[in-house]
Amino acid sequence: MVEDSGVDELLKQWAAERSDDAELQEVNRIKNVWLAEGPPVAPGIPVQRARGGARGLVKVESADPAYLAAMRLRAPEVPVELLAAAASWWQLVGDVTEAAQWWDAGISPLDQRALDYRAAGLTPADLGRRLGPMTVLQHLRRGSAAAWCVARLQRQRRDGVA
Repeated sequence: MVEDSGVDELLKQWAAERSDDAELQEVNRIKNVWLAEGPPVAPGIPVQRARGGARGLVKVESADPAYLAAMRLRAPEVPVELLAAAASWWQLVGDVTEAAQWWDAGISPLDQRALDYRAAGLTPADLGRRLGPMTVLQHLRRGSAAAWCVARLQRQRRDGVA
């Protein structure tokens, strides 16, 4: 095993943070009070100073508003925080149209497995294809691995069945 002093240091820090040390608890209490007193700071990217002027922050949106709007239409009862988290993941891997295609095919973009299926090589169109008596989506819902479904689809294409 490779020696890594960083791991040991991290474990020591983790253990110290969870110890019942009264001094450490007081430090954490003071830190939390101090942080609570400050104004709430929205996430942002520092703006470069132009000719030594005042610095500011450019507001950072966690998710593209177009994604949030599209998901809000489909799931109006879902909390905004959950929609924002799902939208931020989807905007990293695909566009709103693709997320809608997955939803139309039977997999909600709010479901993390949709990203796993996409990473395995499945497309929304693949979910309706038949593998024996069941569709790919039915296989996935019964616990079949996405990689197995991809391999079966490739074999069907190679054999000219699909």
